[in-house]
Amino acid sequence: MSDWSLESILSGLHDDIERRLETVRSTIKHPGTKGDASETVWIDLFNKYLPSRYKADKAHVVDSKNNFSQQIDVVIYDRQYTPFIFHFEGQIIIPAESVYAVFEAKQSANLDHVKYAQEKVQSVRRLHRTSLPIPYAGGTYPPKPLIPIYGGLLTFESDWSPAIGNSLLTALKSEKGDGKLDFGCLAAHGYFHSSYDANDYTVHAGGKPATAFLFKLISQLQLSATVPMIDIQAYSSWLNN
Repeated sequence: MSDWSLESILSGLHDDIERRLETVRSTIKHPGTKGDASETVWIDLFNKYLPSRYKADKAHVVDSKNNFSQQIDVVIYDRQYTPFIFHFEGQIIIPAESVYAVFEAKQSANLDHVKYAQEKVQSVRRLHRTSLPIPYAGGTYPPKPLIPIYGGLLTFESDWSPAIGNSLLTALKSEKGDGKLDFGCLAAHGYFHSSYDANDYTVHAGGKPATAFLFKLISQLQLSATVPMIDIQAYSSWLNN
């Protein structure tokens, strides 16, 4: 009989994330350095456990009309079919068509941080995205409909009491437009996600939230399938200016 335990493996994944976030919170005093370290914990998680077609980075998002998002702490994007990702003086710039999800990473969840995350998500969803017809041996498929860009908030803990309760839900439900948050993980307390009712949320308190949140995110990314075929020429038109 094997000595392996799936329960121990999955629990250990969460415990590692919570421990690293707690260490960042308790040992690093400089706010900017602390923020960068927290982002790195989440980015490492996604790059280690998401399928290799996905990549996670801190980045700006750009569209073919020369509009840029705010800087996003964690962008999950396509690396299999996206033809270009810009690296400029240490900054990463990702075309809007390749984005699957964007997250704001904070030390704790509170009203201001929820609003800030909503603003960041909105800056990405409002970008223009192209989608070209897809040629194949027998003809051409019509352009693929644009996939949803998921948005969320990632934290170690919560400033509310209870940590995941009505205060959090009220803050989340205040935005139903382009800034709506679909997912969130408060690693020390639980996680949330949009429910089948678009105006409501499902909350999971306790347990091993970092692992459970990761699995829920992967299941949603599976439903998104593949990003649309990007119109490269729409971007190259700026070369003529």
